[in-house]
Amino acid sequence: MGWFKQACLGKVVGAFVAVLAACGMLAPTAQSRDKDLIVFAAASLKNALDDINAQWRKETGKKAVISYAGSSALAKQIEQGAPAQMFISADIDWMDYLAQKNLIRPETRLNLLGNRIVLIAPKDQSETIEIKPGFDLAGFLGDGRLAVANVMSVPAGKYGKAALEKLGVWASVSSKIAQAENVRAALLLVSRGEAGAGIVYQTDAAADPNVKIVGVFPEDTHPPIIYPVALTAEASHPDAAAFLDYLKSARAKSLFEAQGFIVLGSGQS
Repeated sequence: MGWFKQACLGKVVGAFVAVLAACGMLAPTAQSRDKDLIVFAAASLKNALDDINAQWRKETGKKAVISYAGSSALAKQIEQGAPAQMFISADIDWMDYLAQKNLIRPETRLNLLGNRIVLIAPKDQSETIEIKPGFDLAGFLGDGRLAVANVMSVPAGKYGKAALEKLGVWASVSSKIAQAENVRAALLLVSRGEAGAGIVYQTDAAADPNVKIVGVFPEDTHPPIIYPVALTAEASHPDAAAFLDYLKSARAKSLFEAQGFIVLGSGQS
């Protein structure tokens, strides 16, 4: 129960629990952990993986139970003994973190996907902004806040901060930052109009009709955005390897690409 309490208690209270439940981001229950194929995946993968999981179930009659959150939180839960069979991180660092602790099966590791980070605003925002060195992000925000995932630990937040630092504008907006637990939570702040702008993945922006992309960060302003996948060291579910193979298949590729991801891992037919 230790990992589960750590994952679900503490900061998660009241209305936020309802939001997470609605988004499918709560960890699986203790009762389901022994029989289900549990997959831990970065929050930005929700739409694509939900579609892939539904398609896999349609084709095979089997399904995965997917828990979505920030990659950092998921990696820490696995370290604490969470019964995940598979981990899909939104950056290489958190997969490396588990690899260094011998908590994944290295022979199953694959760089699966790529992505882009973008600047978003509420859908009624008419202004766009060219993202370039020294661009006036503070002026664009005005009295508003900039929603980002946690810049110290969550990949989307780390990529966003790195880009703003490279462009020389971090200092001008650091006091306006509204940090969220994961990238989908940052997206929600902008979608609800609680933040004037946000930095999220291109795929997140495409998933929410209440936001629009107002600028795209040049790829050379941040480390490459790579989503690695691997089975965990304790993976024992009989369908774990099959689901990993399905994620690498041509059928999954089309569903990832439909959500705007760049498929890096070679697919099977």
